[in-house]
Amino acid sequence: MSYEVLVDEEALREQVRNKYREVATNPAGKYHFHTGRFLAAHLGYDAAVVAALPDAAVESFAGVANPFSLRPLARGERVVDVGSGGGFDSFIAAAQVGSEGQVIGVDMTKEMLHKSRAMAELLGYKNVEFREGLAENLPVEDNWADVLISNGVINLCADKRRVFAEIFRVLRPGGRLQFADIANGKPVPESAMRNIDLWTA
Repeated sequence: MSYEVLVDEEALREQVRNKYREVATNPAGKYHFHTGRFLAAHLGYDAAVVAALPDAAVESFAGVANPFSLRPLARGERVVDVGSGGGFDSFIAAAQVGSEGQVIGVDMTKEMLHKSRAMAELLGYKNVEFREGLAENLPVEDNWADVLISNGVINLCADKRRVFAEIFRVLRPGGRLQFADIANGKPVPESAMRNIDLWTA
């Protein structure tokens, strides 16, 4: 079945990159969404776990909910974090799966990748790595992951069918998807769906 992607995918990606480049380099800036420790507390993350992380690991967090509230990860599980940003959810996942597990964070914003990689090294996490890539073309082998997490990212992708096809490609049979995102339960006029500025506003 064919369907139409209503906005220019690369133009949308560039707007998203610009926004989250700013969140990476200026986390204390003013945005139309909350960030950092305040947001993590508001979304119900374990206070002790968040408190144990240094500011640089938390300050650029800009999720929409807590994917770990659906189910905690098990030790030894392999996890992919789609749209890993500054690494906040990846670091929580790495602690939950332990040294026997592995976490791959995927992000398309170089500044976020620089931040997350530097923080992984500082924290001494040997079981987490960050790869540059797109949700629509994940740099992960087939059937690799036990769990795929994502937090406020799929709604920013124009071609959601392609994103979900990639998710199911990298999940092993019986694997699970734990994602937090924004959904709209009311019809949206096509003119609004074609307005690229509304996607990131």
